[in-house]
Amino acid sequence: MASGHVSMKYGFQGPNHAAVTACATGAHSIGDAVRMIQFGDADVMVAGGTESSIDALSIAGFCRSRALTTKYNSSPQEASRPFDSGRDGFVIGEGCGVLVLEEFNHAKNRGAKVYAEVRGYGMSGDAHHITQPPNDGRGAILAMTHALRQSGLHPSEVDYINAHATSTPLGDVIEANAIKTIFSGHANSSALAFSSTKGAIGHLLGAAGAVEAIFSVLAIRHGIAPLTLNLTKPDPVFADGFMPLTASKEMPIRVAMSNSFGFGGTNASLLFASVGSDR
Repeated sequence: MASGHVSMKYGFQGPNHAAVTACATGAHSIGDAVRMIQFGDADVMVAGGTESSIDALSIAGFCRSRALTTKYNSSPQEASRPFDSGRDGFVIGEGCGVLVLEEFNHAKNRGAKVYAEVRGYGMSGDAHHITQPPNDGRGAILAMTHALRQSGLHPSEVDYINAHATSTPLGDVIEANAIKTIFSGHANSSALAFSSTKGAIGHLLGAAGAVEAIFSVLAIRHGIAPLTLNLTKPDPVFADGFMPLTASKEMPIRVAMSNSFGFGGTNASLLFASVGSDR
């Protein structure tokens, strides 16, 4: 229904489509819209995600699943701490993120300001459990692998990853190991910057993938990889050069990946690049 209201308000008559894939919704919406442009169904798509779940029913449900943090109730500003040894669950956030996606020549001909291009979109299913990812991270690995393969880029060409990491004890470690598996030596060399912006905004659920895609695009645009807020004692899974950012880092970012993994074992990875970044 949300996409229908946007269509009616602005007179959009192209594909009218809504993804419903839990915490991967925003990323799937963007990736699906890109494919509609690639298939010739539209020249321009407006895609993203929105969420408003800070209510009694939603909080009760997530509490029953023991997904939410409780350790930091007396200091809530410290509660969302992805990749930190003291994490104990996520903080529900609310928000919205929307991207205007456009076929490149169409955008160029009208003089549009192009922030980045979508180079890859990978999807996968865990086929494991409704809330817990498999310990081997196979779903996350598949999503990232498919995005890289579609882009034609080598893992060593990725400069920044906006991780899904929600601040849960299990999920953060599994994603970290999946990143190490895919990026191997590049991940351990300190050349690959990665962080979770959920430390600052919480987990926006269905909107997370869209807002974090925007973080990734702006990281490319401004040459700044954002920090992971509240990361004071990194999980033991991190060592040597493989370490999430604890401070924002100014650096050239030509390629950035954004990961979104949802309940139901649904996974999506988006790969963005600066315009003309073929390397």
